[in-house]
Amino acid sequence: MTPRTATLLTLLLLTPLAPNARAQSTAPADLPDAPIATYAPGHEPVATNPTIVIDTSMGRITCKTFPQFAPNAVANFVGLAEGTKDWTVNATSQKMHGARFYDGLTFHRVIPGFMVQAGDPMGDGSGDPGYYFPDEVSPALTFSVPGRLAMANSGPNTNGSQFFITEAPQPDLDGRYTIFGQCDTHSVLITSSIARVPRDRNDKPLTPVLITRVTIVRDGQEIPPLPAAPPTPPPTATPPTTP
Repeated sequence: MTPRTATLLTLLLLTPLAPNARAQSTAPADLPDAPIATYAPGHEPVATNPTIVIDTSMGRITCKTFPQFAPNAVANFVGLAEGTKDWTVNATSQKMHGARFYDGLTFHRVIPGFMVQAGDPMGDGSGDPGYYFPDEVSPALTFSVPGRLAMANSGPNTNGSQFFITEAPQPDLDGRYTIFGQCDTHSVLITSSIARVPRDRNDKPLTPVLITRVTIVRDGQEIPPLPAAPPTPPPTATPPTTP
């Protein structure tokens, strides 16, 4: 492994989670069974529904999912996004029920040419939903193409709420992270734009890039219309100058 690869992998890993989160590091009972899908080597799996629509302050990201290979990850993301899954506020240990998790969070780590990462309620890489669930790493899914939607983690079987989207192929990540979706070409362009915003030494954007809303679109449902752009303020009148 080259020094650059080691650095990138280190940057992607989350910081250690709080002790109370580690105490709950078992898979929730409401997640489905482990993946049972099979595939023919040499044939790329096709992402299906549900579709994840992530509206951000820099544009829309649309990703289809792989429930046949990562049912736990897909179900977890959908439940948190729609507020049908309970979670815990890190700062106060308050249990949340019926609350949407991702709306209003930020992309807290962005690395040009690599990936953008989000899903942390703490905004610094240390947050989680109060539990872990196991990895679902399949040889059918690798980081061979841009736009992979995957769970971030702090080691084996420490998936929670944080996720990342790759900007380019990243074969060094194969076997380490659960891939649960594939984003379309336009979404990769949005990801590239987010990855290139000015950032600090911890790769956190200097101006927050917000997730305004996450929508889950199922079979037979239509993709929601794009959010209305904020109104443009009228130009400020310039007072006449006196001779």
